[in-house]
Amino acid sequence: MTSVLYDAPGPRARRRNVLLSVLFAVLLAALLWWVWRALDDKGQLKWALWQPFTTADAWNTYLLPGLWGTLKAAALSVVIALPLGAVLGIARLSDHRWVRVPVGSVVEFFRSIPVLLLMLFANELYAQSSNIASEDRPLYAVVTGLVLYNASVLAEVVRAGVLALPKGQTEAAYAIGLRKGQTMTSILLPQSVTVMLPAIVSQLVVIVKDTALGGVMISYAELLSARSTLAANYANVIQSFVVVAVIFIILNFTITSFASWLEGRLRRGKKTTGAVLSPNDATIAGTAATGAGGGVA
Repeated sequence: MTSVLYDAPGPRARRRNVLLSVLFAVLLAALLWWVWRALDDKGQLKWALWQPFTTADAWNTYLLPGLWGTLKAAALSVVIALPLGAVLGIARLSDHRWVRVPVGSVVEFFRSIPVLLLMLFANELYAQSSNIASEDRPLYAVVTGLVLYNASVLAEVVRAGVLALPKGQTEAAYAIGLRKGQTMTSILLPQSVTVMLPAIVSQLVVIVKDTALGGVMISYAELLSARSTLAANYANVIQSFVVVAVIFIILNFTITSFASWLEGRLRRGKKTTGAVLSPNDATIAGTAATGAGGGVA
């Protein structure tokens, strides 16, 4: 059996794949066993080191406030970066050179700078030339850095998503008298959403993870910085890293799962016009398609 994309593996290929899968599983199990033994030999598996995470004090004092800081910075960055990236991406598709070239330069500039450098620069800029309170400055700096970098990346995602559509879509829109702005908002962008969604979701996950850079470098109170304070009080560095990593995995898995559900819903919605046909209408439509019963006496 073959597919449009690949040839189905034969008996030898299937045996080889099974062998490689078993070998990988054995190596993974050996690695996990080695890690377990190393932690156990160092006394890192003692219940006393994990017990603080079962108490309300560790969560209410450290982890939950840190998680709130992560979610707040990520949410603000997403709310600003998504529409800004869409505007920049559409501007890069402009027919006017005086719009397309400057916007392209801005996008390429901020896309080429590490997000950590943008955060540090924004933090220093706010400290030197604004009246923002010192306790609020890290949040402003983190959001600024994330917005500038991710809006530039999302601009490229939007541009690529629109260009990925068949040119016939644009030509058909022009043929019925739509202007370019109407074509973009009514035809191209709605259709390109499902094309862009996986890349957009991956960028949202990047935003959530990159909030940790602000905690490390400019003392923003997010999850990873809260972990360091917790570990200093309970002397459980490895355990705190494991717990925070699990929180990040759950958070990002929730985002990707929701995005997968939304993408599937959008794709299913495009398979139908939404019109409901009665049995009589369906019969008439089928007759017209086959050409049966073409005349009336």
